[in-house]
Amino acid sequence: MQTAAGFPLIEDIHTHFKFTPEEIAILRKLAKEVAEIASSDINKQKIMKWQALNNLISQEPVVFADPENGWNEIIHASELRCVDQLARVWEMFLRKQIYWAKEIKDDKVVEHYFDVPYCYTDTGWGLPLKKEGGKDGGAYHVIPPVKDYERDFEQLEFPEIVVDYETSDVMYRLAEDVFGGILEVRRKTIWWWTLGMTWDFINLRGLDQFMMDLILYPEWVHKMMDFLTEGYLKRLDFLEEHNLLHTNTEGTYVGSGGFGFTSQLPKQGDIIGKVRTQDMWGFCESQETVGVSPEMFNTFILPYQKKILSRFGLNCYGCCEPIHVRWDYVKTIPRLRRVSASPWADKAIMAKELGRDYIISAKPSPTPLSRPVLNEAVVREELRKIIEDTKGCVVELIMKDNHTLGNNKRNITRWVEIVREEIARVYDSHPTKEACL
Repeated sequence: MQTAAGFPLIEDIHTHFKFTPEEIAILRKLAKEVAEIASSDINKQKIMKWQALNNLISQEPVVFADPENGWNEIIHASELRCVDQLARVWEMFLRKQIYWAKEIKDDKVVEHYFDVPYCYTDTGWGLPLKKEGGKDGGAYHVIPPVKDYERDFEQLEFPEIVVDYETSDVMYRLAEDVFGGILEVRRKTIWWWTLGMTWDFINLRGLDQFMMDLILYPEWVHKMMDFLTEGYLKRLDFLEEHNLLHTNTEGTYVGSGGFGFTSQLPKQGDIIGKVRTQDMWGFCESQETVGVSPEMFNTFILPYQKKILSRFGLNCYGCCEPIHVRWDYVKTIPRLRRVSASPWADKAIMAKELGRDYIISAKPSPTPLSRPVLNEAVVREELRKIIEDTKGCVVELIMKDNHTLGNNKRNITRWVEIVREEIARVYDSHPTKEACL
């Protein structure tokens, strides 16, 4: 059963849902520190920066740096003081928030919430996913269950979500007992990262075969994409009907970079009744089709993604794929707001095309941070070019996809410092804000 994006499966967490007094004391002390940070003026200013960005009135780039797997090199397992595995998960979460605020010092907002997700299972698409490799997070090869469309397609089923309300309630009550009076405990589940579907298609068919199918079996590609789209829409219907959605318009990570703060969508407390997808940010990407022409992408992928994204109030698009070559098609997405500019994207072209009508989610390369000694000259050169190329646009600078920090936790902090220096240099020396108009 899943707990939340990035959290272990609850069935893999050996817990009795009962912490020792010592563990509760540790968690409450950390929670008090988180609450203090959340109420600080600096933190409130960060919220305003994200709101200005998402409302398209930001005048300078907003900065977010996520160590991702590098957290294992920042906060070692041996440093955690709790023993119960669930308590350790919660302790790690709290320590991350504190470290973000005190050491990384980017624009990540520390919220006064402690979110407890539902425990649930997802039945999948009816055929089991099998992989070769993948040990310890390494590369793996999918053994596609859909080997023959004529034979196997009929075996596919729409996924169903099965919520374990009893276990979910036990965990929620435990969180209230631990954090009550310090942090606001909320029921909030991140039900998806991407709604893009090509990942699902490739897990069912295999990457090589999927690419060949675009030429050899185009009618089956359309039939599969139509099936996947219907499955995702049914999933969204289920979440709406059972009041399982929560707004992502505050400090929720949306898209492939950035946070949801905005005054242009409802907040949870402003909604009477059920949260609907139209009250939320949506997100699609199609990284797996990076080798596909823009025209084929527009024929086989985007029309189906637009059916899903049409349900959302604001939308994000893209991750690692270079969006500038697909922009003429991507810009037709309804209510598009945040657009990924990956390390492989031409950010100068994107700045010219997007102007101030969209957020450019600019992602510098994480490679320099993976080395024990940060090459500051390389980092500075890349950042300076990005900031100069996007000067005057609505920009967020996102450091992500870090699999390692070279066992040097200082790398992520120093990267943020260099970003701040380059923003100050470029924006102070070039005061005009119309460069992208």
